[in-house]
Amino acid sequence: MTLDGKYRNLQQSVSQYRSVAIAFSGGVDSSLLLKVACDTLGTENVLALTAVSPIFSTYEIEQSTQLANQLGVQQQLIGSREMESKDFIENGVQRCFHCKHELFSQFLETISETNTTLLEGSNLDDLDDYRPGHEAIRQLHISSPLLEAKLSKQEIRQLSRQLGLSTWNKPSVPCLATRFPYGSLITEDRLKQIEQCEEWLRQQGFLNFRVRNHQQLARIEIPPDEISRFGDEILRNELIEVFKTGGFHYVTIDLQGYRSGSLNETLPE
Repeated sequence: MTLDGKYRNLQQSVSQYRSVAIAFSGGVDSSLLLKVACDTLGTENVLALTAVSPIFSTYEIEQSTQLANQLGVQQQLIGSREMESKDFIENGVQRCFHCKHELFSQFLETISETNTTLLEGSNLDDLDDYRPGHEAIRQLHISSPLLEAKLSKQEIRQLSRQLGLSTWNKPSVPCLATRFPYGSLITEDRLKQIEQCEEWLRQQGFLNFRVRNHQQLARIEIPPDEISRFGDEILRNELIEVFKTGGFHYVTIDLQGYRSGSLNETLPE
């Protein structure tokens, strides 16, 4: 099917609802879904629900608010409770399931006394990786219009650009809990440590990056063609100072470079 055909299917999927709430992170996928919902149903019939928690960086929350304001849609910030869950903080391989189940249950509670339907922004490419959060979405019977329209990430970026969304080329930024190897305890202090170090990388002009937290060791993933930037002694020394001040004892650059979901590489097939 052509991209135009998929877009029409997406519009048709959204148009069946009178009022919707979008699980809105400010990322590429949820931003497109929010834009299409606003264009299809009118902003008065759309609510953006955004989680606020130590696992989401302040920068990303602020970015989501800016976009919601640009679209003229009401945004409600929800204090999510995943840090109260032992299953979440112990960080087993089902961590994402427990997180999504808790968060989306809260979103459903928020709209429970209205005739509003909750929608979320999974896409076709999400099926290619280990994503236990999808099982939570399925169990809670939450619709995923982008996935139903069979839109890939690249197609979502294309549509976003055509619709004038500033997020069309935004890097993917999953929650900060994805920076911890499975079985490594997730704490608020360690999340803040990651957020501070990644914010420094952002301020240096890096776009795609991850700081993986291996307890005393930070493993930095950036694109291979940018690794040479750390040949600059001044930049390298500043990085070491920032990361060690943040609490890491050792700082390393991953020579394989940036790749989404690298911690899933340790999982059995």
